[in-house]
Amino acid sequence: MPETPYVIDEMISAKSIAARVEALAREITAHFHDTDKLVVVGLLRGSFIFIADLVRELDLHVEVDFLEASSYGSGMESTREVRILKDLSGAVGGHDVLVVEDIVDTGFTLHHVINLLRSRGPRRLESCALLDKPSRREVDIRATWTGFEIPDEFVVGYGIDYAQYNRNLPHIGKVRFTDP
Repeated sequence: MPETPYVIDEMISAKSIAARVEALAREITAHFHDTDKLVVVGLLRGSFIFIADLVRELDLHVEVDFLEASSYGSGMESTREVRILKDLSGAVGGHDVLVVEDIVDTGFTLHHVINLLRSRGPRRLESCALLDKPSRREVDIRATWTGFEIPDEFVVGYGIDYAQYNRNLPHIGKVRFTDP
């Protein structure tokens, strides 16, 4: 357990997340309606619950792959240096690709991953983020589709962690640090 005591206040309910995931899937399905196969690339680790729910709602032939990129390490602030910790298993050249991210904060990770995948020659390349914190943006990038825009709060749940805790919460919660 992290050393600093904290409480979690619900910010986005599980019901709201489920409804938004369904709506995003309809929009993504409509956009890629003519694809033979959509390669859905989940950015580990935070997107794993979101990607699982999203791909079940897509009315398309999908292939799922994962890429692990980090600009945070184990801290709460971005290092601004994006490292690829696990690359894709398959090729994306000539395919339609959807990058799925848990949260776009500074924008460094999504920007780096989009440029990396674009260099591999996909037919189309789009992105979807569950959460967006535009007030923290340091790189000019936006996901094609966004679930929720949130203020500059530290959040956990639905795959997003604090020191590897709270990923299993069914909702998005705001972390509020308390005095010891």
